[in-house]
Amino acid sequence: MLLRLNTTDNRPLHEQVAGAIRRAIADGECGPGDRLPPARDLSRALGVNVNTVLRGLRALRDEGVLEFRRGRGVTVAHGADQRSALMDRVRDVVADAARLGYSRNELIDMIRGMS
Repeated sequence: MLLRLNTTDNRPLHEQVAGAIRRAIADGECGPGDRLPPARDLSRALGVNVNTVLRGLRALRDEGVLEFRRGRGVTVAHGADQRSALMDRVRDVVADAARLGYSRNELIDMIRGMS
């Protein structure tokens, strides 16, 4: 898996790490059940602190994109390719809402009103 961070990106590094892994999954570089390299190897490859990588990995675990298994490392969750695409669309909607002046709570109310 070849990951790169965009040096012109202003987002926090852990979000960039998570984004790079999401892209790798979306591009088919790794798929459900595949093991990711250890955090230390990822940190060296990306040129960031191992804690930054771990924070990005935890965010992806919380989104359901990755699974942490003792003794088996970090693997891509089943259905992660679909979750990743959905999360990208959700981020776009949140960004669009902010650009239009809506708060997160107003956006949440809009979504609740759809059901």
